[in-house]
Amino acid sequence: MSTDVSVASEPNVLATAVAARLLTRLVDIQAAGTVPRIVLTGGGIGISVLERMRETVARDAVDWSRVDFFWGDERFLPPGDPERNETQARAALLDHVRVDPERVFAMGADTGTGPQGAEAAAEDYAAVLARRARPEDHGPVPVFDVLMLGMGPEGHTASVFPHSPAVYETERTVVAVHGCPKPPPTRVSLTLPAIRRAAEVWIVAAGESKAPVVAMALGGAGETAIPVAGARGQLRTRWLLDRAAAGKLPRELTPPIA
Repeated sequence: MSTDVSVASEPNVLATAVAARLLTRLVDIQAAGTVPRIVLTGGGIGISVLERMRETVARDAVDWSRVDFFWGDERFLPPGDPERNETQARAALLDHVRVDPERVFAMGADTGTGPQGAEAAAEDYAAVLARRARPEDHGPVPVFDVLMLGMGPEGHTASVFPHSPAVYETERTVVAVHGCPKPPPTRVSLTLPAIRRAAEVWIVAAGESKAPVVAMALGGAGETAIPVAGARGQLRTRWLLDRAAAGKLPRELTPPIA
């Protein structure tokens, strides 16, 4: 497993570069005759990447009807709530390209159950992942081609927060998360073992507030305190940063800035 670090000059350049990289990856996978399996992330930079993909003419090189879309986590809110990652991803990209609705695997929403419904939503999504896993995946989730993640300034990724029950999970692939330290308090999330089933994990981060945690994660911090340190791909882990987020990396880990 290799770890790569790329640094862009500022967030807009970062989003554009990640969008181009992801479009290229989708085209390459389809050219090889397989259906890409991609995990989307929310947050400002994650949604900006999808917007850049929508805006470029290169998007037409992808057969969007032959892409499987999943999510790494979701805010457990009513269907269509503007704060849901699914809602934002649809507005940014999915509603503007010819996706196959049967290949868009959104996490469950709160249909009136309240927070307790997140437990069933997590179980349902785990079952969805198990059904989509192929025999050659050798596990309870697909081997995702690219699993995109953001990260918080305290080190959380997906909705796995430092020292939370989710960070200690070793068996389940999807969990309900209650009492999140940032709103909304109830979420559904892939666990670190599920994340580590991906072929490639791309961690996209921008902003000075992320710099200390980026440096700790790449410096060997433990995943209990810094969950994003435990987000690794089987083949490759890519850290895609802007200059500010890379600001505390030692010189030997900092590539030229694009």
